Amino acid sequence: MATAQLNGTTIHFEDTGGKGPAVVLSHGFLMDHSMFDAQVAALRATHRVVTWDERGFGGTHAPGDFTYWDSARDVLALMDHLGIAKAVVGGMSQGGFLSLRVALTAPERVEALILLDTQSGTEAPETVEPYNQLHAAWVEHGAVAVQDVIAGIILGPGDWQEWFAKWAVLQPEQFTRAFNCLMHRDDITDRLGEITCPALIVHGTADVAIPMAKAEVLRDGIAGPTTLVPVDGGPHAANMTHADEVNKAIVRFLAALS
Repeated sequence: MATAQLNGTTIHFEDTGGKGPAVVLSHGFLMDHSMFDAQVAALRATHRVVTWDERGFGGTHAPGDFTYWDSARDVLALMDHLGIAKAVVGGMSQGGFLSLRVALTAPERVEALILLDTQSGTEAPETVEPYNQLHAAWVEHGAVAVQDVIAGIILGPGDWQEWFAKWAVLQPEQFTRAFNCLMHRDDITDRLGEITCPALIVHGTADVAIPMAKAEVLRDGIAGPTTLVPVDGGPHAANMTHADEVNKAIVRFLAALS
């Protein structure tokens, strides 16, 4: 992977290059840039696709506490570093949280949004304590103590040994900084009307982390032309488990922009 010194940390990223329109994709919590491998494969012939490791995950270290507004600034700094004036900005779950904030921070830099299994609000009150318990168990006993539960929330049924191996080496301090960012994020629902660019929302109907109702809030709140595509049976990371369906929606959306 390539690296860039941006905003006080070393950002690891991949860039397909090329002269096509730029698409910048940001991954979900506990994931890394590789969760978009299927999307990169589907888009690289027509678009310049940039994926990156966000603070605390993959190859990118979180030097201190941060917010998703900081992560949004990381996206903009990465775009500057790569000479990208304007891009389609998108992400899954926390990648969507920060992508919405990119659109609010620098609307002139965002051609459109791709929002995958994400939302604009905070965690539901009933999930806060269970998530705190998962965090505490991970820190005390290691990822192996909770990996099956977490995989069930994010990925659904399947063989996820590759991700278990990545989680096993995630430093507790890095995990905690990212977890605190996730759990203490602000609610930006009342600002959705400021977003006027086109938006594609793709959401798994079996997402247990963020229910479909949250996707409908995005659809109804964003001021720009917005399309919601449900993925039947898709879990939280529907872009991985139902890649063909998600890719078709993304390809259609991007084609309509040109």
